[in-house]
Amino acid sequence: MATGGGDKANDLFTALAHPLRRRILRRMIGNGEISPRDLATEFDEQLSALSYHVRVLAECGAVRLVRTKQIRGSTQHFYRAAVRTQWARTALRRTEGRPKKSGRRGEEKG
Repeated sequence: MATGGGDKANDLFTALAHPLRRRILRRMIGNGEISPRDLATEFDEQLSALSYHVRVLAECGAVRLVRTKQIRGSTQHFYRAAVRTQWARTALRRTEGRPKKSGRRGEEKG
């Protein structure tokens, strides 16, 4: 997700273009920490897809890893929203509640 110049604002702009990433951030903002595993269950999505999208958000600084926990031989990662830019928060609010596209789980118009 990183751009050649390493501009996190541009990376965040690109990251927010994906509707599932916007859903992830909306869920995290104001709700404390959550793991991709918990998000996958809540959103009825594949864990691999949620993990990928959370990593993209972490790379652009939108979320941050707050702790890890060993569970049945694997490491579960817990993240918290770290979005501080006003334009990003406004974009998340304005696209909230838009109808989902038919045929694709977890995605909305926008």
